[in-house]
Amino acid sequence: MLPSSIHILDPTMSSVPNQSSCRNTESFSLDPDFVASYAETKPPFGFNGLGEIVYRRTYSRLKVDGTREQWFETIERVVNGTFCRQQEWADRNMLGWDACDAQRKAQTMYDKIFTMKFLPPGRGLWAMGSPLTEERRLFAALNNCAFVSTSKMWDNIDGARPSKPFVFLMDAAMLGVGVGFDTRGAQAAHAQNILVGNPHSAHARTVTFTVPDSREGWVESTGLLIDSYLAYEHVNYEFDYSQVRAAGLPIKGFGGVTSGPEPLRELHQLIRHALDKHIGQPLSVTAIVDLMNLIGKCVVSGNVRRTAEIAFGDPHDPEYIDLKNYDVNPHRAAFGWTSNNSVFATVGMDYSDVSRRVQKNGEPGFQWMENARRYGRMGEENTRDTRVEGANPCNEQCLESYELCCLVETFPANHDSLDDYFETLESALLYAKTVTLLPTHWPETNRVMLRNRRIGTSVSGVAQFITRHGLNELRTWLDAAYARVQEIDSHISELFCVPKSVKTTSVKPSGTVSLLAGATPGMHYPESRFCIRRVRVSKSSDILPALEEAGYFIEDDVVDKSSMVVEIPVDHGEGVRGLRDVSMWEQLALAALLQKYWSDNQVSCTITFDPASEGPQLNNALDYYQYQLKGVSFLPRIDYGAYPQMPYEAIDEATYNKMARNIKSESQLHLVRDSEKKDAEAERFCTNDSCTI
Repeated sequence: MLPSSIHILDPTMSSVPNQSSCRNTESFSLDPDFVASYAETKPPFGFNGLGEIVYRRTYSRLKVDGTREQWFETIERVVNGTFCRQQEWADRNMLGWDACDAQRKAQTMYDKIFTMKFLPPGRGLWAMGSPLTEERRLFAALNNCAFVSTSKMWDNIDGARPSKPFVFLMDAAMLGVGVGFDTRGAQAAHAQNILVGNPHSAHARTVTFTVPDSREGWVESTGLLIDSYLAYEHVNYEFDYSQVRAAGLPIKGFGGVTSGPEPLRELHQLIRHALDKHIGQPLSVTAIVDLMNLIGKCVVSGNVRRTAEIAFGDPHDPEYIDLKNYDVNPHRAAFGWTSNNSVFATVGMDYSDVSRRVQKNGEPGFQWMENARRYGRMGEENTRDTRVEGANPCNEQCLESYELCCLVETFPANHDSLDDYFETLESALLYAKTVTLLPTHWPETNRVMLRNRRIGTSVSGVAQFITRHGLNELRTWLDAAYARVQEIDSHISELFCVPKSVKTTSVKPSGTVSLLAGATPGMHYPESRFCIRRVRVSKSSDILPALEEAGYFIEDDVVDKSSMVVEIPVDHGEGVRGLRDVSMWEQLALAALLQKYWSDNQVSCTITFDPASEGPQLNNALDYYQYQLKGVSFLPRIDYGAYPQMPYEAIDEATYNKMARNIKSESQLHLVRDSEKKDAEAERFCTNDSCTI
């Protein structure tokens, strides 16, 4: 039963701020004495140190003094960045700013993050409060994912060029934001008889464009090239790459090293090759997906190591359905892997043909837009979100075209009571709602986000919660917590003087963030209760000696000679079942329960199935669950065999116990100050293997 009144970030939960931290005229910062009180506290990283290793590698940024952040410092940066943005919003809109109240809320948020009761998205842990947001003000980088439709690419709205959806995807991907897209621009081209032009004709002007050494330069050059074929005036562009830095130099802000101009040069060549074949014809479905996939491949091989794409198309279009049939499309084998492909399914359709394809390779996935537009939680009609056109790559957020999504991750299993969880939701929503206050550099995105204020408050560790407390307790918690989320959203929206969020909850697949907290990812069960998780660590990292001293098994990396591989024994929890013990039908039922009692956006669910025993049942499963889900994808369980240094390796309990006994329980890893000069590399959206490329 819900309490009769709402309290947002109860001041009794945190220390009373000292007066020096309550000055309204100063830029917000946490009380340094409060932060210092956590400095010697061992963080509750999960899975026998795996969480801390992942943190050190992915989120611990370089400080001004050249050393790497520790966990208590990362949280300080993130919380300070969050509340500075709130203060900036209040000052700009002359709303008033209560520094003491903000200090109390910030200290509560800090503690909730430190104790892993909720975590900002990996994007937020890495970027919030960093020079990327504080100095360069690239707030788009705080968002996980996006969607863009090609349906209006020919409409010349506000002078937009046909290349706009493609350059948006490239720009977002280079900021680490995963993007979904559709193929509707091909239908529009055929309907309007818009033909691909010839920039090589005798009438075309030749123009040399010198590519600036920047993200913007790469994006602009690609847009110019695409428009030279698709826009009314055809220009033969030649590109000068002399200003692009050579390969191997550090990338300031995003981590990693430069790739040199070769990935961009190759992208331009491949775009020409793809569009030359369509000169004099309407742009095809294949061409749209080819261009998006080629851009994704460039981003992966360029200055971003990971990105994500998902394509949406017509389930009755053989051209689209065969895009990953490399016997039919052999040219796509080199880049078709860069997107997951799904179909815009319609309730009541015949699933027999697509089911046979899913049985072979797991694609396509399914998105029911009529359910996404009609419902919040399934069964609860919602007329506020009828303009959604697709979804993000991991399919937990239905989105309008050019809309971004910010996700936060909560861990119900890490709470002692429902009231404790309610308090965590207050901090989690406050973080997510703050991100919606921040403008991007895309006007069309800002117009959607100012109106929708969409957020995704997610749950992870679902399998662990069910194991400990049962399915009915999960249903009870989620149903009550959803009501609480709506109250909190109303209060925060009033505080910031913005609209209530069009939707507020989702279930993301998770990845490295759930590893930090020792939680199973999203709604998914692990492959096995006990396993070995292998992680690469640079040979120059100061944490390697500490890992060896703590008793972890470490060996040379067989792939990357500059790294070592650390083996961490993982126990997902007493009684937690492995995927082989959870049927396809049970996974679907769990996804439907989460869609009914928690998620008003979507549930990211990749259903693992046995191709022999469950594959023939896919058609029936889709027939039943088309009324209960908004989206779903499938993954056939295939034994790929063993190979050296597999990321995950299932083990038995005896092997786990033997490895765990070698690890010192009082490891001092959290006190090691890593002086490695290489900055942590930005997490790209979510890092679940089902949606990364």
